[in-house]
Amino acid sequence: MRALAIAATGMDAQQTNLEVIANNIANINTTGYKRARAEFSDLLYQAERVQGVPNRANQSIVPEGANIGLGVQTAAVRNIHLQGNLTQTENPLDVAIVGRGWFQIQAADGTTLYTRAGSFNTNGTGQLVTIDGNQVVPNITIPTDASEVQINRSGQVNVRIGNSSEFQTVGQLTVANFANEAGLQPLGDNLFQQTAASGDPIVATPDDPGFGYLKQNYLESSNVDPVKEITELISAQRAYEMNSKVINTADEMASIVSKNLK
Repeated sequence: MRALAIAATGMDAQQTNLEVIANNIANINTTGYKRARAEFSDLLYQAERVQGVPNRANQSIVPEGANIGLGVQTAAVRNIHLQGNLTQTENPLDVAIVGRGWFQIQAADGTTLYTRAGSFNTNGTGQLVTIDGNQVVPNITIPTDASEVQINRSGQVNVRIGNSSEFQTVGQLTVANFANEAGLQPLGDNLFQQTAASGDPIVATPDDPGFGYLKQNYLESSNVDPVKEITELISAQRAYEMNSKVINTADEMASIVSKNLK
């Protein structure tokens, strides 16, 4: 009975949906996290009767066919790259992007990765790094005797040395954009990697046309909406229960047929 296999694909799809929702809720306080959404598509169809062909030789065309679907499959898990709320912090090296753009990060193997989490710090030599110690691209070094750091909306990094009344520029932050942000591959640790689907990065200065600007002393919070996730959770549970009910009903119907054949 095909209903058993069809309902099983539905239960498997809702299990995937539940896992995506669970990951969203788990990362509700993760800086720069972008919520994900499971997307599904229907499987192949079996044609019991084909439409658009004569019912018999030299007869009228059949206007509607009979096609039985074989269930559902996971088509994609899409990251929703919407702006998260900004949270004020006391760290002058915390920077949020308001609008489109990604910070560029140099991985240990030298490749460039991308993140929206601007919770930066300095290493032992004063280089600007992420909380995992990866260098920010382009490389910026904060002098050890700097008494104040200012990062303006266009990404220019200025420092005050000692008791000096003037600031000096020590670097310029840049941001990258992609034609298809949903095509970026999530790697964990708030990092994303360029893929053929995302396209090549377009690097520019923050606040340029089409690019977001920077806000010092702020971090971008997760864009997960707790109310929406709970609603999605209930919907997934109900869909799972309905598919389970289909399996129970199909099994009972098969039992009736089996008894009548004895």
